[in-house]
Amino acid sequence: MPTIDTLFISAKLPDGTLNDVAVAGGLIAGITPSGGTPAATETIDLGGALVIPSFVEGHIHLDTSFYGDVWRPHVPYSNGFKVQERVAIQADNMAKAAPMAERATSQLELCLGHGSTRMRSHVMVDGSVGLKSLETILAVREAHRELIDVQLVAFPQSGILRSPGTPDLLDAAFDLGADVIGGLDPGGFDRDVEKHLDVVFGIAERRGVDVDIHLHDPSMLGIFEIEQICARTRALGMQGHVAISHAYSLGDVGADVVQRTAETLAASGVAIMTNAPGARPFPPVKVLRAAGVTVFGGCDNIRDSWWPYGDGDMLGRAMMIGYRSGFNTDEDLTLAFDIVTSGGARALRLDDHGLRIGAKADFVAIDAPHVPQAVVDLPKRRAVYKNGRLVARDGEIVRKA
Repeated sequence: MPTIDTLFISAKLPDGTLNDVAVAGGLIAGITPSGGTPAATETIDLGGALVIPSFVEGHIHLDTSFYGDVWRPHVPYSNGFKVQERVAIQADNMAKAAPMAERATSQLELCLGHGSTRMRSHVMVDGSVGLKSLETILAVREAHRELIDVQLVAFPQSGILRSPGTPDLLDAAFDLGADVIGGLDPGGFDRDVEKHLDVVFGIAERRGVDVDIHLHDPSMLGIFEIEQICARTRALGMQGHVAISHAYSLGDVGADVVQRTAETLAASGVAIMTNAPGARPFPPVKVLRAAGVTVFGGCDNIRDSWWPYGDGDMLGRAMMIGYRSGFNTDEDLTLAFDIVTSGGARALRLDDHGLRIGAKADFVAIDAPHVPQAVVDLPKRRAVYKNGRLVARDGEIVRKA
């Protein structure tokens, strides 16, 4: 075992055992039964607190939140859910908002304070904003790089084909530092599934980056798009590198279609993100998991133009996913927890995440006897550690960027 920087003693792991966790160079160097680990430079007694992997915030929008700004009353749709109308409302709101860097920092620190040390944020890159939003969020990410790891998705919120210049802007985003290529409703928004996916997967292949596509389109249109995304994923050998966010259509169709589509997703290595949105159908996560699909979670919008809700707490998101899915047993509640921890790590390909030797020492010490009760209690007393260093306690950041 390497020289121990910090020894965390009396840590209750999710399996109920009491252990000491040794950290060296920001990594977990050892996990041993309490009382048998050699001395370290620093020893921290966790007092039997439940120690869990830090949360993976798999889908958020740092550039469009109003968290930290003045309250913005929600503007309802004029005639039912329509992405195009919501995008127009968002553009009007954004023109009046506080500086993006301030709002993004407030939202990022909100998530960190609740225990997320890994994040994927979608950032608008299209003809309406160019690369300005991405440049701002890249600077916010850099300022916080010692506190949280952030993947940035180049996200065409105004469409790809309907927004002039967007394909070139999306490609240029990877020269600046974007990590993932996004997309948005190829059929419902851009009205051309094949051409939209040509751009997305063309950039993915050329740049060697992963894909994460917003898919709100309902019913069989959405299922068709899922099938097309899966086919392209297999054709390019990108299994494990593609995610579909929302996939509302999986909540619209019959059980036979869901099962067939789940098997296609699993065979293609395409992950599904859900935030268990209010008053909308969403993917049946238990069916997907049973078929072998990677399912992960995210808070998505936090106090922005889409809705006024959101607190940045991924443990709360696990509760919401479980509540809306009818999860009641300890096994089900543990599944909901996995979606916001291990599931997110798999989808974002974070091979160094988790409570195991060699992984990053990113964990949360929480006031709960076990995982199922943590999911329903949502305890506020939490100590958040990044690379073995305390970065937040009880929702407050203690180590600033």
